[in-house]
Amino acid sequence: MKQVMLFLLSFLLPVLSNGVSYAGDKCLTCHKGLSDKPSSLYSHDIHSSKGISCAECHGGNQNSDDMEQAMSKEAGFIGVPKGDDISKVCSNCHANPDKMNELGSTLPTNQWQLLQTSVHGKSSLAGNEHIVQCITCHSVHNIVSVKNPASPVYPLNAVKTCTKCHADPAYMRAYNPSMPVDQLEKYKTSVHGMRNSKGDSKTAECASCHGGHDIRSANDVKSSVYAVNIPSTCSHCHSNSVYMKEYNIPIDQYEKFSKSVHGISLLQKRDVAAPACNDCHGNHGATPPGVESISKVCGTCHALNAELFSSSPHKKVFDEKKLPECETCHSNHEIIAATEKLLGATPEAVCSRCHNENQNPKGYVIAKAMRHLTDSLESSENNAGALVTDAEQKGMEISEAKFKLRDIHQARLQTRTMVHSFNAKKFNEAAMKGLSTASFVAGEAQHAIDEYYFRRWGLGIATLIISIVGVALYLTIRKIEIKQQNKNNGIKES
Repeated sequence: MKQVMLFLLSFLLPVLSNGVSYAGDKCLTCHKGLSDKPSSLYSHDIHSSKGISCAECHGGNQNSDDMEQAMSKEAGFIGVPKGDDISKVCSNCHANPDKMNELGSTLPTNQWQLLQTSVHGKSSLAGNEHIVQCITCHSVHNIVSVKNPASPVYPLNAVKTCTKCHADPAYMRAYNPSMPVDQLEKYKTSVHGMRNSKGDSKTAECASCHGGHDIRSANDVKSSVYAVNIPSTCSHCHSNSVYMKEYNIPIDQYEKFSKSVHGISLLQKRDVAAPACNDCHGNHGATPPGVESISKVCGTCHALNAELFSSSPHKKVFDEKKLPECETCHSNHEIIAATEKLLGATPEAVCSRCHNENQNPKGYVIAKAMRHLTDSLESSENNAGALVTDAEQKGMEISEAKFKLRDIHQARLQTRTMVHSFNAKKFNEAAMKGLSTASFVAGEAQHAIDEYYFRRWGLGIATLIISIVGVALYLTIRKIEIKQQNKNNGIKES
């Protein structure tokens, strides 16, 4: 009976399949006749267009009309792969350079290797397979090129694909309870997310930053979103003049950042505590900080500076003129190390941009006075330090004064912070404290040096006196000896 049914199907299937013949692949021919979902989907699959048969994934004999023979173990039939066997089946071709070349593909052949070392390559709850298989993201029988808008990993669809798991609290709790599940909601509020939702496939989505097959934990030094690697990841798009042309935004952010005090700390000194792009712009909710939020962003690290500025007279003026607070004086990506040169009334000083003898003269006078005090404090610290060093080299006990040098340096740091209050009284208090300490240290060090010279002169004079006494004593003894010799020899003294 089975043979009769197969014989009849061989005539009926071309009709049932709208005149399309699948005689080259008996598996597909049969399944098309049954009108099942896999066969209908596979007609549009990229593997179908490459002439890849069902048997190349499921095993079996695609040329046999006999179901038992076609699906026999002897013919290599494995049925529906399970667990890691799914990805291993994919890797039979996708990890084989010769096979991929034969199919005319330019895809990389290390995806399976990368997946195994990725965060998704860790064991699932079952413990006998990876968390993610190829079909988790790429689908099964309806796989299309990543460049095809129908692909689940096409840039406009990738976010939805990733959040099938990452926006599911119950699922994510089982693997990483600390990982937030609101990335999608945040992404929707970002510039990237808003453009993506409007159909701009060039804007960043999950894979743009985290990678595709080689996704790693953010704490992994090899991860594209590891703190030190983030600027490079962002610059992949933001430093590309051709790619960014239509967005009309600068492309020199990375170049400027790498020269900044933040960039030097992060990229050269490898200090992961230093801010990267995401620390200021956000991660999944990335957006340029607005005028209102810039100081809040900077204030997350520079809390005291932000607090002082908020109560300063500049706060009101900046708000009225809609000036970004920290950025106005310090810039944004190319932030240089703060030095005394930024303060004062000289042409290179930041203050002189708005204050001079004719325009806003009150601020000009205060800035000039602040600069004078900082210069005096720096000079006093250097002088005190030089005296302490001199006293130490002379072997004098000067430990207390040396310890207080730290207080002078601390006072200088406090004055740099107090600049943000733009309050002459508060600034003077911090500066005078440092100057007073510098005066004490210099006095102690000078006293030690004077003591050294006093001891040296005293030792010299004492040595001279002892030498004179010694010579006199020698001469006296010598005179007595001569007198005694003369007496013994019967020589009378004249």
